[in-house]
Amino acid sequence: MGKKLYNKIACVTGASSGIGKACAEALAEAGAKLILTARRLERLEELAADLNERFGTVCYITRLDVTDFTAVEQVFNLLPAEFQSIDILVNNAGLAAGLDSIKDASINDWDDMIDTNIKGLMYVTKQVMPGMLNRKTGHIINIGSIAGHQAYAGGSVYCATKHAVKVLSRAMKLEAQGTRVRVTEIDPGMVETEFSLVRFKGDAARAANVYANLKPLIAEDIADAVVYVATRPEHVNVAEITITATEQSMQIV
Repeated sequence: MGKKLYNKIACVTGASSGIGKACAEALAEAGAKLILTARRLERLEELAADLNERFGTVCYITRLDVTDFTAVEQVFNLLPAEFQSIDILVNNAGLAAGLDSIKDASINDWDDMIDTNIKGLMYVTKQVMPGMLNRKTGHIINIGSIAGHQAYAGGSVYCATKHAVKVLSRAMKLEAQGTRVRVTEIDPGMVETEFSLVRFKGDAARAANVYANLKPLIAEDIADAVVYVATRPEHVNVAEITITATEQSMQIV
């Protein structure tokens, strides 16, 4: 793909696995310097070493729980000088927890999804977007979901959080009006990662059953879309991309 993002600084949250890891790899291949955050530092260390070996990528890695505003603020305030002017932010950290009805669902699951998928995304954006607006250039890429287009039984709060990502993405673009700051929302359908394993709290059999009757997307499919939108000419803003597996309809119930 060439080095279309040579020397651009890209920050990926939730980079230790799944879509986040695939985005880090694709952005590295495109020539970007990387800020990688996740809760599992040892995985980031392995990833950074691999990217340096394969692509010569310069990485800054740090443990970060995006639900902790104080920690988010500290991480971005303490970035080394050479990583402070972030060109691309990939708000990837997110999760689904449980698949229960409203009457049966765990309040802790609700809090985890709201704190990560909405508040975490906003905490990170709040630290990065002002610099982009001041420089009048940059690109915020929010990883949403087709769950942000409709609702399904058992997914009420997860769907609500992804609907929120859609509205927040549109609001961010309005707030960037008059600058060259771009905002993109990428909405995947079923992607076979650790997503279902997390949702079902480690129940591997139940997680595998989610993908039993179709060939799902893989994380690299979403990473391809991230690099695609990030490498468009600066006057082009791809506002939204919806990606599903060929065998999956938009109906997700």
